Amino acid sequence: MTPDRTDTIQARLEDGTIVKVEVAATGGRQDVAGGQIPNLKDVGKAIEGIVEAVAAPIQKAMPSKATVKFGVDIAVEPGQLTALLVKGGGNATLEITLEWEPKA
Repeated sequence: MTPDRTDTIQARLEDGTIVKVEVAATGGRQDVAGGQIPNLKDVGKAIEGIVEAVAAPIQKAMPSKATVKFGVDIAVEPGQLTALLVKGGGNATLEITLEWEPKA
């Protein structure tokens, strides 16, 4: 795998379900998790952290409605899967829409 292309690997959900995940490499070809099927738990924790970081300032603004859209790439690093919000080029997109209801 090279950083410029993706491969599809198997990963395990917390309930044991095996899913296929498209991943981008952060280094050269390597054996992920010593031949074991990697767990998506760390990716979920990373997404949770991103959501918490974005949610705090939104809650401070007290909108009537908030919508947040972002993409996460999943990369293979030695022994684990990692969530990537920003790819190698340093660009990431967070689309945040806040709405306030007019006061009556």
